Amino acid sequence: MTGYAGEKDQLLARLKRVEGQVRGIARMVEDDTYCIDVLTQVSAATKALPAVALGLLDDHLAHCVRDAVASSAADDGAAADAKIAEASAAIARLVRS
Repeated sequence: MTGYAGEKDQLLARLKRVEGQVRGIARMVEDDTYCIDVLTQVSAATKALPAVALGLLDDHLAHCVRDAVASSAADDGAAADAKIAEASAAIARLVRS
């Protein structure tokens, strides 16, 4: 089970809003909307995805990593170490983007 399972509907709703924003931007370009207005909407859409990503990361830490740490005694911490490394790599990707 994924860490975001309990918030899947909210996550999908946010992603659909982002999708709608991107489609709106495409319509603005098709309609030759003023450049600054298009850029304003691009900025809004650009900020929406990191919010989704941070929510997913929070869920991953609160569920997947926590569960791996809780069960780490059985495998000398290997599962916990793997989940922490995975989360660290995801954070690095988010910071670089």
